[in-house]
Amino acid sequence: MKKLLTATAAGALMAGAAFADNHSNEIKMGVLLGYTGPIESLTPAMAAGAEMAMAEVTESGLLLDGATVTPVRADTTCVDSAAATAAAERLITSDGVSAIMGADCSGVTGAVLANVAVPNGMVMISPSATSPALSAAEDNGLFFRTAPSDARQGAVLAEVLVEKGMMSVAVTYTNNDYGKGFADAFQASFEEAGGSVTLAAPHEDGKADYSAEVGALASAGGDALVVLGYVDQGGAGIIQGALDSGAFDIFALGDGMIGDALTDAFGSDIDGSIGTAPGSDNAGGATFAEMASAAGIDGTSVYAGESYDAAALMLLAMAAAGSSDPAEYVGKIEMVANAPGETIMPGELAKAIEILAGGGDVDYSGATGVEFVGPGEAAGSYAEFIVEDGALEVVGYR
Repeated sequence: MKKLLTATAAGALMAGAAFADNHSNEIKMGVLLGYTGPIESLTPAMAAGAEMAMAEVTESGLLLDGATVTPVRADTTCVDSAAATAAAERLITSDGVSAIMGADCSGVTGAVLANVAVPNGMVMISPSATSPALSAAEDNGLFFRTAPSDARQGAVLAEVLVEKGMMSVAVTYTNNDYGKGFADAFQASFEEAGGSVTLAAPHEDGKADYSAEVGALASAGGDALVVLGYVDQGGAGIIQGALDSGAFDIFALGDGMIGDALTDAFGSDIDGSIGTAPGSDNAGGATFAEMASAAGIDGTSVYAGESYDAAALMLLAMAAAGSSDPAEYVGKIEMVANAPGETIMPGELAKAIEILAGGGDVDYSGATGVEFVGPGEAAGSYAEFIVEDGALEVVGYR
């Protein structure tokens, strides 16, 4: 079974003195993201989004007798599970964090969860780990995510392609939990809708030459090439190889490919290409984007809003529990995220803490319309992108 809440309290005891005292003047929160590696162009806005929530709560002076919330950054690399695990261990044993905002990529998130978070009773909320396999992970009720599973994104991307009449595609995916899970979900939905996958093949990140992979995909052919990879690594290499050889000029892209680095690299050469990434048109998203812009942050960057929400949920759960001990506040996370209660938007964390202090309920909507539909699982919605005149444009939400 996935969610074993009764084990949480016992697991938390193993962390001992590493956890902050319930009413310490400082609460440390790990910001565990891939500052190096295949999504390094996305993580600055993600980290800054989470740290916006921490600063907002600190400035309110209302959390646990005026505690200061201090971010502690640590690098997952996105792809190196050993490095991510070591970084997470340091956050707990050396830095004494009371929560972890992260990890980011699915494979390293699973490794940190199994090897660090569960043994130490540490709460994790990932803003971006989307592998369907994480839904069944043994997590003792400690793991949540504010981004929806790729089981849904695969269906959404397939739907977009079918609506555009692209009924035959080749698929390449990064060879890890994220890529394989996404590719499987996409192919199942696409074929169920009458589409044909001519070839589904993995690619390795970090290679200098992808001509062999592109050659196989070109031989299979299709109306478009579906690239489920990373914008700073193999996914970009595949696109460059396809453009250089003339194999494909229209691409369908998953969330790991959506970012300014994509259009900075390829511009109008990939006009007409489409993509999906978590996103919504709720009022909270617009508010968050304005707040972020005022702080010099790109609030429209993929997973920036989800990162703000992940940090905010843990802080509001601490307020609800009156404690920064993971064993005590973990049970409040879904309570503050879902109805009933007064709706809380970005910039209203002080208001939420006051309501909770008065014995009231809050329904945190935040930047991304957070709603948990299963243990730790966000419902989520997706933005549909198109590349037009060398720029990414949002053309709708699903």
